Amino acid sequence: MKHLIDIKSLTNDEILEITELARYYEEHVPKGTQKKKKAGSTALLFFENSTRTRFSFEMASKKLGFSAFNFDAQKSSILKGEGFFDTLNNLNAIGCDIAIIRHSKEGFIEELSKKEYDWGLSLVNAGEGQSSHPTQALLDFYTLQKHLKTVEGKKITIVGDIIHSRVAKSNIELLTRFGAHVVCCSPSYFEDWTLTNAKYEPVLKDALNDADAVMGLRIQKERIETRVPYAQYIEDYQIKESNLPKKAILMHPGPVNRNVEIEGALLDSKRGKIITEQARNGVFVRMAVLDLIYEGTKR
Repeated sequence: MKHLIDIKSLTNDEILEITELARYYEEHVPKGTQKKKKAGSTALLFFENSTRTRFSFEMASKKLGFSAFNFDAQKSSILKGEGFFDTLNNLNAIGCDIAIIRHSKEGFIEELSKKEYDWGLSLVNAGEGQSSHPTQALLDFYTLQKHLKTVEGKKITIVGDIIHSRVAKSNIELLTRFGAHVVCCSPSYFEDWTLTNAKYEPVLKDALNDADAVMGLRIQKERIETRVPYAQYIEDYQIKESNLPKKAILMHPGPVNRNVEIEGALLDSKRGKIITEQARNGVFVRMAVLDLIYEGTKR
């Protein structure tokens, strides 16, 4: 692995290698750093708001023994007219090995990966536009494996703002490759009919029926220009203790809008704890991604 651009760029073997290494890190490095510290460094360049992903990557970097540097675009030379590629090339020259990037532009990471950096900078997609969030899909896959043992033949239901969700798109790409049956459920204004790998079911009761895992999605107000009828959405699509199948595990990529996509009481129950477990698992998965990229480039 030179870069992590999206799920499509990963082979199934690479995905399994990431989850196996993440499991090793969860078992051996739950606190502190690994014993053999690495001399690498990461630069976190986030052009959209983030809590879980940014802190998770920073924690993963430090647990590996990397130095982690947060980039502030509002105090950078970009405001003086420097191009983003030139910024990255200079960060690499200073000593950064891996640039972890979140950006609103579709295809931005792949576009950057095709450029030739003077010292071979590696790029990691930390969320891009409405299409791609590979490390979130990887940590969701890891979480599902821990609880379901396998996703093959399992029904995974994704409920909410499908069309604006990069998480949904990356998860559908990954999970269906490993044999999961993905069902998407949303009102018509959140449907994305380009997702041919998933089945659409507009009625929540039918979508949840016999589900092995249910993933709620946030309504992405920052990407929506028209008014969303929240009261009707909550009535028709909110996940509750009363409609969540007894065998199903509950997931959410975060941030959760409490009492909108998921009932607050359900979030606070034992069944809601897997959502914070996802955040914890994200550290180990991102450790694995950074480690494989760093060791791969050094070899």
